[in-house]
Amino acid sequence: MLKLLSSSSCLQNRIHSLAPTSIRTGSAESTAPFLRVLSSLSRFSRRNPNLGCRAFFCSDASEGSEPVADIEVKEAESGAEAKSSSAIVSTNPRPEDYLTVLALPLPHRPLFPGFYMPIYVKDPKLLAALQDSRKRQAPYAGAFLLKDEPGTDPSFVSGSETEKNIYDLKGKELFNRLHEVGTLAQISSIQGDQVILIGHRRLRITEMVSEDPLTVKVDHLKDKPYNKDDDVIKATSFEVISTLRDVLKTSSLWRDHVQTYTQHIGDFNFPRLADFGAAISGANKLQCQEVLEELDVYKRLKLTLELVKKEIEITKIQESIAKAIEEKISGEQRRYLLNEQLKAIKKELGLETDDKTALSAKFRERLEPNRDKCPPHVLQVIEEELTKLQLLEASSSEFNVTRNYLDWLTALPWGNYSDENFDVLRAQKILDEDHYGLTDVKERILEFIAVGKLRGTSQGKIICLSGPPGVGKTSIGRSIARALNRKFFRFSVGGLADVAEIKGHRRTYIGAMPGKMVQCLKNVGTANPLVLIDEIDKLGRGHAGDPASALLELLDPEQNANFLDHYLDVPIDLSKVLFVCTANVVEMIPNPLLDRMEVIAIAGYITDEKMHIARDYLEKSTREACGIKPEQVEVMDAALLALIENYCRESGVRNLQKHIEKIYRKIALRLVRQGASDENEVAEPNQAEVEQVDRLLQKTDASENHSGVESAEGNSHEQENKSSSEPETIQDAKESENIEGKEATKTVEKVLVDKENLSDFVGKPVFHAERIFDRTPVGVVMGLAWTAMGGSTLYIETTQVEQGEGKGALVLTGQLGDVMKESAQIAHTVARAILLKEEADNTFFANSKLHLHVPAGATPKDGPSAGCTMITSMLSLALKKPVKKDLAMTGEVTLTGRILPIGGVKEKTIAARRSEVKTIIFPSANRRDYDELAPNVKEGLDVHFVDDYSQIFDLAFGDDQSS
Repeated sequence: MLKLLSSSSCLQNRIHSLAPTSIRTGSAESTAPFLRVLSSLSRFSRRNPNLGCRAFFCSDASEGSEPVADIEVKEAESGAEAKSSSAIVSTNPRPEDYLTVLALPLPHRPLFPGFYMPIYVKDPKLLAALQDSRKRQAPYAGAFLLKDEPGTDPSFVSGSETEKNIYDLKGKELFNRLHEVGTLAQISSIQGDQVILIGHRRLRITEMVSEDPLTVKVDHLKDKPYNKDDDVIKATSFEVISTLRDVLKTSSLWRDHVQTYTQHIGDFNFPRLADFGAAISGANKLQCQEVLEELDVYKRLKLTLELVKKEIEITKIQESIAKAIEEKISGEQRRYLLNEQLKAIKKELGLETDDKTALSAKFRERLEPNRDKCPPHVLQVIEEELTKLQLLEASSSEFNVTRNYLDWLTALPWGNYSDENFDVLRAQKILDEDHYGLTDVKERILEFIAVGKLRGTSQGKIICLSGPPGVGKTSIGRSIARALNRKFFRFSVGGLADVAEIKGHRRTYIGAMPGKMVQCLKNVGTANPLVLIDEIDKLGRGHAGDPASALLELLDPEQNANFLDHYLDVPIDLSKVLFVCTANVVEMIPNPLLDRMEVIAIAGYITDEKMHIARDYLEKSTREACGIKPEQVEVMDAALLALIENYCRESGVRNLQKHIEKIYRKIALRLVRQGASDENEVAEPNQAEVEQVDRLLQKTDASENHSGVESAEGNSHEQENKSSSEPETIQDAKESENIEGKEATKTVEKVLVDKENLSDFVGKPVFHAERIFDRTPVGVVMGLAWTAMGGSTLYIETTQVEQGEGKGALVLTGQLGDVMKESAQIAHTVARAILLKEEADNTFFANSKLHLHVPAGATPKDGPSAGCTMITSMLSLALKKPVKKDLAMTGEVTLTGRILPIGGVKEKTIAARRSEVKTIIFPSANRRDYDELAPNVKEGLDVHFVDDYSQIFDLAFGDDQSS
């Protein structure tokens, strides 16, 4: 028998037209040999015109495959010898004679009678057995569908996993996984591991004969008898045919398959029609197996009808999807064509120009107001870029780069300056409105304005405001811009590690942008803004260069007249820009950058200044922000003073503002709660008042009844009038009482914040009194220290640990830094020298082991300014004399007893006033710093300036110490 594939081209299209099934398509490599064999057989059939032909329409077992027409060619001359390499097989043995067959598992779909199926046999024993049976002229085997593995969903198991499981199955395990009903299949050909099967009739497994390869006994099944003239069977078959015709109207692929089948099969009997419909449908393998197992022809037709009906529904869904997509695509194409036509018509009528012309016109229009002020070299670059833009294609990347470049070039305010206000009095008023104190800063700004007024023009300067956090450095920049009538732009460089943020990127990079300065000029629209560079002491340094070095060109007055941004690549004049920088620690700024700046130090605010700021600025703005009226709350001066001294001791006022906001938030909550409770009281009448009204009504009724009845009509009339009038009077009284109560509740009780109840609003005090002793004992001296919070007093304590011949030593505690430890060693040496000078026979230091401690041991301390305090503490212990009462000192000491200058004079003076110290000792070199302090800071202090420690000795241990 000869097998031939026909209509191969249309069958390939079937893969895409049918709905997804559990069938798996074989690889091209595996099917190619088979196609070559079939093509050779087709040529053989054409060379033998005497061969009779009979065709079978067969289904491929692979997933998503199409049914193909299989032509069985029967040789006219009987007795032809069968060859293993040929598709011609002897049919002398009858199929019904095979009661024991090899069992072939089918993983994807069952094999229907009259159809062919290629399968792949990986088991070498089974393949050898098939080849052997074919040589012994027994070319038949049993093809049985494989059951799904228990516990798995067949819809979600991939084909590769299924095949892998099949190859692992052997013997009894494979026998248990096979469906009972299968198909007797003729082995048409074997090419490598590919075996072509042709289905003949249905089989049922009865028992297993051998395990490897699996051989089973089978019974041949026949269809149940049926009446060909039965109307129900006819009607069902006609409906199947009608449904197939409906499918043929919508799908040309099915039409080719059916025509091929009917052309070679001839008549359509009912069982064959049922098998045909099930075989070519896209149903899953279990539904096809159900059709295969059904021996009742009518029931089989019904099952096939369901599958074909489902196929036509799938075809309709396919049609609707295709139609929707086609409509969408055609609509978009139509819209695109109409838009293109509209553009062409507008262009012809002169109503609209193309994109490049419109862009050029926009850039020229933007440049026109500043053309006269624009530098010639910039104008030349702009004209060159506009010419270049016209020559570029709009779709090229270079076009977008040029367009963005022109956008930036034409958006900058070339030569456009804002009118400055040189009114010194107005500037003074604005600065005083926004900030209290800060005399140094305000004087410097007024000097700048005065110079600008005399010259008629102002030059850009670089001012650096340095000071602790919260003193108002950033807000001062805004006030200066308002006073000068300049535009304000702020950007922070804290943590900045990329030079491109300042100098810009090269235009060749994707996403290139100009630097911050060019962005500033574009945003403010003037060439002389005030630029605030925040946190300049926190500049980073990364792999992309050093931003501090990049800022040199920006801030140098000699260079920024021709500042060159990497993106623009044309010089920009920044000489009129006023730069204001802010920093917390000046020492962190690189020296070359610091050299370009004029540093104005803001030391912080003293208690009196904080009181004015809190009363005149912070409290007012916070009260308005919380929606509280001035008559609803009163914060006493004592409360503000306690808040500053015990909660907000730092130099700035940011923490003070937070505490004032906290107070007003709690006041707002208290007012809202009080108002809500009063509303509830007004809304609900008092129970006592209701009971009182009821008692009055009862008394009125009783008095009316007691008066007697003289005239029935008259008395009744009088009683009615009386009873109606008296309750009205009582009701009026009740209403008047309610109105009075409402008015009383409207006047909300005023909230008073005093020193006593301050802790209810802000909690317990954070800081306590720094002064430990009313009068310092022997060996204890008060020093003055600078901290990040401002200034503080610091006690130096010295005591004797051990005494004996040659026991002289010094022990230090208090978490001291290296500099402070060295100061202690110097102090010990200087103290010994002074004691030897004052009392030559005193051997205290030579024979005493001393312990020097600085309290607040958890706080790290370092610095040289405690040297004189340490010497005084040691001498106090050696002389057994306490120092003068209310005395504090600070100063660095050398080995020769000289007193060197220190820093933080203002903070240390404020700390001394806070601790009620009357006498302060400063180095003589700090006299200038002390003289610059405000009078209210120096008020009530007796300050001595010394050059040598001998002067401190006289002041600390003088005869007037008892006073």
